[in-house]
Amino acid sequence: MMAKKPPKPAPRRIFQERSKITALPLYFEGFLSVKRSEYQEYKHYWTELRGTTLFFYTDKKSTTYVDKLDIIDLTCLTDQNSTEKNCVKFTLVLPKEDVQLKIENTESGEEWRGFILTVTELSVPLHVSLLPGQVIRLHEVLEKEKKRRIETERTPSSSPEKGKQPVEDYEDVLNPMPACFYSVSRKEATEMLEKNPSMGNMILRPGSDSRNYSITIRQEIDLPRIKHYKVMSAGKNYTIDLEKPVTLPNLFSVIDYFVKETRGNLRPFIYSTDETLETKGFPVTSLK
Repeated sequence: MMAKKPPKPAPRRIFQERSKITALPLYFEGFLSVKRSEYQEYKHYWTELRGTTLFFYTDKKSTTYVDKLDIIDLTCLTDQNSTEKNCVKFTLVLPKEDVQLKIENTESGEEWRGFILTVTELSVPLHVSLLPGQVIRLHEVLEKEKKRRIETERTPSSSPEKGKQPVEDYEDVLNPMPACFYSVSRKEATEMLEKNPSMGNMILRPGSDSRNYSITIRQEIDLPRIKHYKVMSAGKNYTIDLEKPVTLPNLFSVIDYFVKETRGNLRPFIYSTDETLETKGFPVTSLK
């Protein structure tokens, strides 16, 4: 039987989910305002530095990231002048784009600068203004990152299994999907939303042609209503089939679009990770 009122995820649960999805060690985290080449303006994210990748989340409690940035090939980090008080701005110069970062706190800005340069240059920078304890943390992260890279280089791409692990664990690492994705049919998605409104009201599922995807939502406007939206694969992007189609870079951005456009009224449907669809009465079926 499915719980009617599942407990809210604890911080430890959030950390475990993020670690599973990213498969990278956490070095630093905090709020960042980010302006990428495709952004018209800064976007405010809760950000994690894991390995040499920045993962961006809509808030501190989100388990799935909406965007990410690999900074291993960082060319340089350049400072920007800021007219805002106690605000730090700098640009990450990468081979394919320049990314602007803004931090609303001088000390946090120096920490971000220190951690980013440490993991990309594999050395602790001398020109950052940090306290002794913060510098010690940089040295600890440096050793962890050196060890991680050595282990990554030693690990064969097709090493034999040491122990059987669930298939979905590999899929999460190699091709991460939003937490509200389930391999269910249109009918099953509708039933899941109707029976468990406290778990969320938006499901991402495979499309009927197996190449594309669909979003199923349940909105309570006067009376509960179920709606379905097509999400079509367009090269490396995804297009939501609306009156005015919206094209986004990944499925995480698709979910984020629905959440933001409804001002949080739509919430990803997320089961407790301790149980699978089968144990909750929803066997995974092939779509016809």
